[in-house]
Amino acid sequence: MTKNSIRSLLLHILVLMVGLTIAHFGVTLFIQTNLGSDPYNVFVQGIYRSLQDLFPLSFLTHGYTHIFISFIVILILLVVNRSYIKIGTVLCMLFGGPIIDMFTFILKDYINETLPYIVRLIVLSVGCIILAFGMTIVIKSEAGTGPNDLVALVISDKIHKKFSLIRIIVDFTFVAVGGMFGGIFGIGTVICAFLVGPVAGIFLPINERLINKIYSRNQQ
Repeated sequence: MTKNSIRSLLLHILVLMVGLTIAHFGVTLFIQTNLGSDPYNVFVQGIYRSLQDLFPLSFLTHGYTHIFISFIVILILLVVNRSYIKIGTVLCMLFGGPIIDMFTFILKDYINETLPYIVRLIVLSVGCIILAFGMTIVIKSEAGTGPNDLVALVISDKIHKKFSLIRIIVDFTFVAVGGMFGGIFGIGTVICAFLVGPVAGIFLPINERLINKIYSRNQQ
């Protein structure tokens, strides 16, 4: 690997990590409103609760279940099309949880269920928009993306449909399956499922142009 290729890879990873941090700041915002978690985590929560009901294991936490399910999703997508799986996919899987924990510690005294309901709805919606913005940076970083976004990306590419529409369908599938297994969802989950995909569809071309400019300058 040449010096230029290493520098290019590091830049791609840096862009991804910036997007990942922004996206998980948005996730933390709407989780802190206590109006429901994101659709993927409803699915993870349902699987976690079902496993605990069948095999109560003290070491099995929601976080470990999240990593395990993400790993299974990655394995399935490796079979479907391995070109979607990159180093950034692993980074998203490993660093998403700690980033949320960091922002939770910062925000817990300011954003919580004690806020008026309408304020929490506004914070929730802002969080979803920030999530969509950061998520599109991750996707366009070309270094990989999160397992749940990968599912929507692969399907949209395979059937040549808009990512925004497929993301809504994928999110509601996660919620439906997670709910069947005991996952808890609320109005925030529904807002997230409806809002994130379409907003990401708006940000995708904008962030693509911005990131391409950054990469082209690096190549000069």
